Amino acid sequence: WILPILTLLLGITIEVLVIVWLEREISASIQQRIGPEYAGPLGLLQAIADGTKLLFKEDILPSRGDIPLFSIGPSIAVISILLSFLVIPLGYRFVLADLSIGVFLWIAISSIAPIGLLMAGYSSNNKYSFSGGLRAAAQSISYEIPQPRSLGRHSRLYQEILSYFLRKKELPECLSVTC
Repeated sequence: WILPILTLLLGITIEVLVIVWLEREISASIQQRIGPEYAGPLGLLQAIADGTKLLFKEDILPSRGDIPLFSIGPSIAVISILLSFLVIPLGYRFVLADLSIGVFLWIAISSIAPIGLLMAGYSSNNKYSFSGGLRAAAQSISYEIPQPRSLGRHSRLYQEILSYFLRKKELPECLSVTC
């Protein structure tokens, strides 16, 4: 079990690094400026440099806020996002948790993240942080209405394709999310 989990975490890390790099490059080209170019070739290691810098920064806690809640809020958001990757099939034989309710569990786990955002905004006891937390949670919640509808349609199509191949008694090797 440890090798698939480590492979998944490495894949998630690489995926996040590539997405951050692409977002910075696309934003730079839209704004007609030079994108990230300082760390690594073409700025590929810029996100790692930013993360390292963030780890060594001073942890500033609000003096009038709820400190335990201030620390737990972001952790809940990040843990729920990482847990949602457990039910995503990455290949025909590479599924960490093969569940019949995988899509519904994925939606339920990813719905916990806005609670962490609200906790982080509320716990600082600042009206601007609270409104920022409300805004972030509202943006996250706004995806929760169309997301199950879209996933329901895709899972229904997947079940039809899967039943077609099972009737023919041959299952292709590439019948997963990554195909």
